Amino acid sequence: MTSREAFAYTRPTFMQVTENNHTRKKLAAEFVGTFMLVFAGTGAIIINDLRGGIITHIGVAISFGLIVLTMIYTVGDISGAHLNPAVTFGFYLARQFKGRNVLPYISSQLLGAMIASLFLKLMFAQHQTLGATQPSGSVVQSFVMEIVLSWILMFVILCVSTGAKEKGVTAGIAVGATVALAALFAGPISGASMNPARSLAPALLSAHFENLWIYLIAPFIGATLAVPLCRGVQAEGAAR
Repeated sequence: MTSREAFAYTRPTFMQVTENNHTRKKLAAEFVGTFMLVFAGTGAIIINDLRGGIITHIGVAISFGLIVLTMIYTVGDISGAHLNPAVTFGFYLARQFKGRNVLPYISSQLLGAMIASLFLKLMFAQHQTLGATQPSGSVVQSFVMEIVLSWILMFVILCVSTGAKEKGVTAGIAVGATVALAALFAGPISGASMNPARSLAPALLSAHFENLWIYLIAPFIGATLAVPLCRGVQAEGAAR
């Protein structure tokens, strides 16, 4: 094989370059979307704590729901707006996401969350936990709660991401409302994280690792349980 033939053999094709560009855009979208989720959501917790509860628990719950809704409509058509390692894993188990993209997606989500928490730490250095999730009751209670919440969230996401076009149009509303609802009623118990990236970043930046395992494991269990449930209730021939 001549040197020219070797170069021609190893040179990326146009399709490969295009696919790489698309992948980079998707990873950038996941980074930005998760950054904004953690910045706005945990930022609301921090500001509420430092300003005497001015935002209120309801306001914090709405903040999480609104930022998720906004990001779905902003980057959903680029990356799918997973914004959550457990959601990415759930899509993979449901055979709606390629295995080779799982780790890059999760890495982008974790990086976005970490940078968001770093910004918040620089802005609000006096806050001790940076909005890290902590159980207010027993560990078992919070662990079960996070599994069930993640199960509900993944079930909603899978159901609204397939089927009629009208579902896709309203997907952001359904998912954002689910996040807000979970934070509203379950936030005082477990923190209603449902998202390992959202919990890991503030825990690392604030060095508060108490019970972090709950928020790293439970969302993946919940997402896994949601897959067979979604398959069981969806109509035959639903889009995949």
